[in-house]
Amino acid sequence: MRILAVADVEDRLLLERLTQRGSVTYDLVISCGDLGMSYLDCVATLANAPLLYVRGNHDVRYENDPHLGGTDLNGRIERIDGLRIAGLEGSLDYRDGIVGYSQGEMRHKAVSLGLRAYLTGGIDVLVTHAPPRGHGDLPDGPHRGFDAFNGLLDWLHPQIMLHGHVHLDYGMIDRERVHPSGTRLVNAFGWYEFEL
Repeated sequence: MRILAVADVEDRLLLERLTQRGSVTYDLVISCGDLGMSYLDCVATLANAPLLYVRGNHDVRYENDPHLGGTDLNGRIERIDGLRIAGLEGSLDYRDGIVGYSQGEMRHKAVSLGLRAYLTGGIDVLVTHAPPRGHGDLPDGPHRGFDAFNGLLDWLHPQIMLHGHVHLDYGMIDRERVHPSGTRLVNAFGWYEFEL
C-alpha cells in the first residue's frame, strides 16, 4: 500500500505534483494535523484516495465544521486493506483554545486505545499529532511530546508512527528515527510518502 502522509504546512509543490499527468498514485492519505479542511479535501481528491486524519493542536475549527469525506482516527482503529491504523489527536495542553491534553489525560486515552488494539490484534500504524516524549520533540512546553506514546509503542510495536507538530524548519530535527521499541518514527511535516 502506497501512503501519503501530510502535516502542519500546506505545500503547493505537493499539489502541483498531484496534478501532473502520470504522477505517482496513492492508496491512502493520512493527515497528522494542523491542516485546513479544504487543503485536505484537495489532496485526497487529487490523490483519489481515502483520507484518515487526527486533529492537530490548531484544528479547533474541525469541531464546528468537521471535514467531510475523511475519517477521524482519534481514539479509533481503522482497517484498510489489511493494515490496522490507530490515532490520537492534539498536543500537550499549553494554553486555552487549542486541541490539547495533559500528560495524564493522554495517558488515559493511550491506555484505552492500546487495550482495544491489543485485544483485536495490535496495530500497524500509529498516527498522532505530537511525537513521543524524548523522540523528535523539543524541550519547550508547546512542543514537548507525550510520555504515554512511549508506553504505547513499547506495548504494541507498530511498524511505523507518523506525527507532525515539530516543524522540520525549527532546526536540527530528524525526519525519521527509530524508537527503542523498534517502531519507525516519521515526522510527516509537509508531506512524506512511503509503502507498507
